[in-house]
Amino acid sequence: MTDSESASIPDNEPEPLHYTGFLFRRAQQVHVAVWQRHVSASISSVQFGVLTVLARKPGASQQELCEELDLDRSTIADLVSRLERNGLIDRERDSVDRRRNRLVLSVQGAASLDELRPRAEQVEHLLTDALSAEERDTLRGLILKVLAAPRD
Repeated sequence: MTDSESASIPDNEPEPLHYTGFLFRRAQQVHVAVWQRHVSASISSVQFGVLTVLARKPGASQQELCEELDLDRSTIADLVSRLERNGLIDRERDSVDRRRNRLVLSVQGAASLDELRPRAEQVEHLLTDALSAEERDTLRGLILKVLAAPRD
């Protein structure tokens, strides 16, 4: 940390708050709590992400979900199994490549997604309404920049 960076941190601020990773973790905790309170205690925001991708790309494979949501194969496999078990998605064998499963929203999954979308929008407001429109855009841009940066 440079002198100018450390000068911007108040002396009375607890050390963990000096670390961006800690702040990301706290922000994620707040998001999960708000999500569970206002959207769903049974469908996580990541599961919601799967449902939104399948609404936009019916018949997507698990690999396509991995790429769209930046999740690993084992996480996607678990999410897909849980969503299928709960009746929100269906697996269909690909007619061209019998080894591949195509994933689609079930009727119940589509109805759940329609119900969840306005609630997810409410969470967006609850998390960011303290910011101006410009600050929200800046925050999103900075988070996307951090996520896109290469890591060693």
